[in-house]
Amino acid sequence: MAAYRDDLLQGRWVHSHEEDTDAEMVFRPAGYAFPRSRGRTSFELHTDGTYVESAPGPVDVPEESTGAWSLEGDRLVLGTDHAWEITEASNDRLAVRKQP
Repeated sequence: MAAYRDDLLQGRWVHSHEEDTDAEMVFRPAGYAFPRSRGRTSFELHTDGTYVESAPGPVDVPEESTGAWSLEGDRLVLGTDHAWEITEASNDRLAVRKQP
């Protein structure tokens, strides 16, 4: 089990679906030069343990949800919706194993 630093994960991460594989989802920092896309899911991890998630809504308007996040060993847990195993974490790339 790898250990990741909380401060490395804090900030806004945007889904880079173009880089996904069958096994992993890839996220990049918000300032990354993404190709055009109709909508992207993102989440922002705050230092106080809260997060804001944004996803395209039914009429292409982003919808937000909030909750608490934690880092449990190599797992990034966002509320009760996501518990991802981190496979890579750096300043410019976050990769997590897709949930079954």
